[in-house]
Amino acid sequence: MSDEIKIDKATFESRLSTLQTAWKDKKSDAFSGVKSILSVMGKTEEGPYSKSLALHFWLLGYEFPATLILITPEKMYVITTVKKAKLLEPLKSGKILLEILIKGKDDAANEKNYREIVEVMKKSGGKVGVFTKESPKGPFVEEWERVYEPEKAKGGLEEVDVGVDLSGVLSVKDEVELKLMRAASRSCVGIMNKYFVDEMSEIIDDEKKVTHTQLASNIESKLDDEKFFKSKDLKLGADFDNAQLDWADGPHVQSGGKYDLRFASENDKSNLHSGVIICSFGLRYKTYCSMIARTFLIDPNKSQDKIYNFLVDLSWEVIKQCRDGVMAKDVYNKALSLVKAKFPELEKHFVKNVGGGIGIEARDSTLTLNAKSTRVLKDGMTVTVTVGFNDLENPKPADAKSKNYSLLLTDTIRLTGGDAVVLTGASPKEHKEVAFFFKDDEPEPKAKEKKPMPKQPAKNVAILKTKLRGDNKQIDDNAEQRRREHQKELAAQKHQEGLARFSEGGDAGGGKEKKQLRRFESYKRENQLPTSVSDVKIVVDARNQTIIVPIMGRPVPFHISTLKNVSKNEEDNFTYLRINFLSPGQGVGRKDDMPFEDANATFVRSLTYRSTDNDRMADICNTIQELKKNAVKREQERKEMEDVITQDNLIEKLADVYVRPGLEGKRVPGELEIHQNGLRYQSPLRADHRIDILFSNVKHLFFQPCQHELIVLIHVHLKENIMVGKKKTKDVQFYREATDIQFDETGNRKRKYRYGDEEEFEQEQEERRRRAQLDKEFKAFADKIAEAGKKENNVDVDVPYRELGFNGVPHRANVLCCPTTDALVQLTDPPFTVITIEEVEIAHLERVEFGLKNFDLVFVFKDFHRPVAQINSIPMESLENVKEWLDSSNIAFTEGPLNLNWPTIMKTVTSDPHAFFADGGWSFLQIHSDDEDDEEEEEESEFEASDASDSYGSYSDEDSDFDDDDDASADEGSGVSDEESGGE
Repeated sequence: MSDEIKIDKATFESRLSTLQTAWKDKKSDAFSGVKSILSVMGKTEEGPYSKSLALHFWLLGYEFPATLILITPEKMYVITTVKKAKLLEPLKSGKILLEILIKGKDDAANEKNYREIVEVMKKSGGKVGVFTKESPKGPFVEEWERVYEPEKAKGGLEEVDVGVDLSGVLSVKDEVELKLMRAASRSCVGIMNKYFVDEMSEIIDDEKKVTHTQLASNIESKLDDEKFFKSKDLKLGADFDNAQLDWADGPHVQSGGKYDLRFASENDKSNLHSGVIICSFGLRYKTYCSMIARTFLIDPNKSQDKIYNFLVDLSWEVIKQCRDGVMAKDVYNKALSLVKAKFPELEKHFVKNVGGGIGIEARDSTLTLNAKSTRVLKDGMTVTVTVGFNDLENPKPADAKSKNYSLLLTDTIRLTGGDAVVLTGASPKEHKEVAFFFKDDEPEPKAKEKKPMPKQPAKNVAILKTKLRGDNKQIDDNAEQRRREHQKELAAQKHQEGLARFSEGGDAGGGKEKKQLRRFESYKRENQLPTSVSDVKIVVDARNQTIIVPIMGRPVPFHISTLKNVSKNEEDNFTYLRINFLSPGQGVGRKDDMPFEDANATFVRSLTYRSTDNDRMADICNTIQELKKNAVKREQERKEMEDVITQDNLIEKLADVYVRPGLEGKRVPGELEIHQNGLRYQSPLRADHRIDILFSNVKHLFFQPCQHELIVLIHVHLKENIMVGKKKTKDVQFYREATDIQFDETGNRKRKYRYGDEEEFEQEQEERRRRAQLDKEFKAFADKIAEAGKKENNVDVDVPYRELGFNGVPHRANVLCCPTTDALVQLTDPPFTVITIEEVEIAHLERVEFGLKNFDLVFVFKDFHRPVAQINSIPMESLENVKEWLDSSNIAFTEGPLNLNWPTIMKTVTSDPHAFFADGGWSFLQIHSDDEDDEEEEEESEFEASDASDSYGSYSDEDSDFDDDDDASADEGSGVSDEESGGE
């Protein structure tokens, strides 16, 4: 035993020092003023870990049965057997004072040692910290109590429970502990993702008869599968030892209407049922634990889907609430309040706590996230987050066992000063990942096919269906009818949503047209004014961006941002200096960007000063103009950068990749790296030529293979702009060219004596092989990006569906636009196009008319202040495919023969959205198929057709009903123009 066990001396000293430091901390009320801490271990027992056992593992790394430990603020005493004493002997030569007393066969010597410990406790102060909830047993404990209990009864020794205080020290993990917990968590994720899900789905799919007990036993035996834990997918590392892995709890499998969401529930012998299946278990790696629980839904109904989706959201909200400084009961109460607000009927089914502390103990009883716990969470703690509903009633049960069901989700997390890190986050819990639809594998009911639509002669069908489409595909009348019905439902839904979104008289909301009131402060105190103001003259303080002018003999400061312009005029021997200020009601047009807190207050419109010192007045005028120009320039730079987010520091490989937009200098390939919280692209030319992308700022992640393309790429579409070099961008692309430069070898000497196409065949094969290798390499790297970012930021890889693509002109060039799961994209040629489906309010097809070869597609966004997106010149052959894609994506669309003036339309919508929807909303776009009323179209003057030369991309927030000209006050001076005066 002594050859196998070796206690880490550095860890022992560091952790005991941490305990003593927390104990001595006078700022906190930790350990209730005890003068010594007593831990007595009896014989080894099965069951949950005790605080004494946790203390042994924390300090020594091993369990020492039949051992007494007494800790004082300065020293540590141990009574143990000779064999264990030899293991502890190396610890005596360190910084910590350690005294080891041997327990042998001599009862008198043993009693002497026990009395020595009692005397140390008395001399230390008599107030002893113990773990009152423990009941150690065994001969060693009985011997100790025969000495200790009489001494305690005499007085002079006072016991105080310090279990909570020790938990506070043990709950904050160091880096060594966190590494072990990550290994335990990854092991949990591996068994759940790579074994249980496959095993469970196979049982359900093949309709096997397997009991919960048998399935749990199969999971247990997986710990002995060394090959399984060596898999690179689990990312456990080469030094992972599965022999050190053990069960901390479970595994537990539940289904068929019988559920118990309590910790350490038992498996029953009933068969796995195809309905709601809960799997939960905990693993311990080198004494450190991790817990996980997932619920799987087999052919769920809408009611179950709704409650489960809420449970997932609730789980993330609880995780979000767990952070440094938050009280445990506040976390539970927040979760309960959300349940009451969203589903009050589920309150009685909600779990009594939402988790607790975890580490050496699988469940720390002193740190429970319930309604009564006053424990404060700290940075570095690890806890489990458990949310669930027990004994729910299924409104549409498939069978008797499906009448009742429960839902449970458990994750192990690490607390930080900000958002918690989910250690088991690699095991998905979103609905799409845990819902299985085996009934969908059955063929669709063919009842509809029993009553086919009357068929016309094939000859007529071919003429009618293909004449305008340039394609020989026939249109399915049934599909067209279903699409029309679906579009009617979507149109009605959009109309109701529009009325609900906008209250009467409200604006479009969500736009950026609302101007923020900015406050300017030149001086906080009077003594900060320049000393030259004592001369009662005009002073220009460039440092504080202020003009100080005398009024009634007193210096009055005006910030440069309140000035509109300044001018000078010479008459006779005098020079007149006129200073115009910004004030409401000037009608300065669309460039007015100076909101006022109280527009009805009294404002100074202008000040005029006269002087015979012409040179001084000219100098003052020029200085003010220059100061104003600089202020305007700074403000323009601020506006230019206000939508650019500041990147956080990355924690700090796909090689030979290029980036678009490119960095300054020569175009050379660089390296793309994945970090814990983002991506970093590093150019080899200069260390400061790099691009950092945080996962929290990633909106879409696309992988586009090089099939039918010249490049293979990974494209990142961002939520907010970042700076790449000196450019603002929301799209960053990393790519590699798929083909090498080809040379004509017609005159090559070797080719001269070869008659055939062998070389061309070899080149084609090599080309295909290289393209396949590139696709594999980039796809694997994109998946790794998604894996790193999915835990906390839900980053997922999206691939364009080329077979659903259509040609069009989104910007200048005719390109192929391809739908993805969440967007419509064009990623090959810059400028790129990324249109998120969720952000689209409605789509409109323009120029859909007999005889035309092309049509246009316009997307109106839910943010009505955002310019519409347009894809022009789409071939008419793609019309049906575009309609089908829009309908399948639940995008309401309309069509018409004209190009509409969208800037004018959107102005009308944003001016009064409620009135717009009250008057019918987007119904004006719909064209009746029976009769096109041109006269009615002409009456809608606001929605008139635009000329072919109209630029739809020109619509912006700068459009205004006002003229560009300023009011008459601008005529009074010729100094600073309005564009320079801050009235932008």
